[in-house]
Amino acid sequence: MFALRVNTAAGSTVDMARGDVTDAEWALIEPWLPLGGRGPVPDLRRQLNGVIHHFRTGSPWRDVPAEYGSRSTVYDRFRAWALSGVMQNLQERMIAEAAARGQVDLSLVSVDSTSQRAHQHAAGMAVDPELLRALEKAAEEEKGVRARDNL
Repeated sequence: MFALRVNTAAGSTVDMARGDVTDAEWALIEPWLPLGGRGPVPDLRRQLNGVIHHFRTGSPWRDVPAEYGSRSTVYDRFRAWALSGVMQNLQERMIAEAAARGQVDLSLVSVDSTSQRAHQHAAGMAVDPELLRALEKAAEEEKGVRARDNL
């Protein structure tokens, strides 16, 4: 794995892998990550870097490098954050910050549906024939409105 040795403000050095959160990025992210109510303060930055590594590489959780901590701890931290809405809130805050700086264009956001699976019950959905006709009519009317708008 590619690593970069970085000098910290305290005078020590740490290794950063490609894709790890920089000091400037961490300064934006850290205030939005909650601390646990008990026990020692965890190294949230290292755990967040482990979560980012997992999603950046597409690797299984069991393949998260040990430098990010125990893979089960990294997974548990992500799961707790996801279930409690921390990840959603963090995403919204970072988009808002980038927008305030003029560094975001939301028209470029997309989801590649080739990698998104539909639920097994999504195939062969039964639709009331009357509802289907109404939906088809609405779609045709929408096409007509769009065609007039483009003239």
